[in-house]
This record gives sequence, C-alpha cells and structure tokens, in this order.
Amino acid sequence: MKKLRITEADYMLAQRRAARLEEIAEHGRPVSFRKAVHKSKKVYDRKKLKGAGITGDDPALFR
Repeated sequence: MKKLRITEADYMLAQRRAARLEEIAEHGRPVSFRKAVHKSKKVYDRKKLKGAGITGDDPALFR
C-alpha cells in the first residue's frame, strides 16, 4: 500500500487555495490586487504611433 506524501508544492497550493476561499467569503467576490489604470485616448503615445506605422510626415494625419 502506498503512503500519501504531502510535498511542499502541495502544501503551498493548499494554502493559496484556502486564502482565496477565505478572501471570497470575506468580500463576497475575489479581490483583484492588480488594477489597470485607464489610459486616455488623447494622450500622445509615441510607441503606439510607431507600431501603427504613422510618422509625422504622413499626409493622412492632416485629413
């Protein structure tokens, strides 16, 4: 008969799961710690323009 071994990874997984269930019971829903900040469309974003292939000398920019 095999003996049941609880590894460290199993223990950590069980602790995380218990903490999550406790959090849901306390708040009624899962709490998100990472909140994305809304970025305005009006903000100048050089990386986004570069990725879209838009340059300053593009005549389509002034239509």
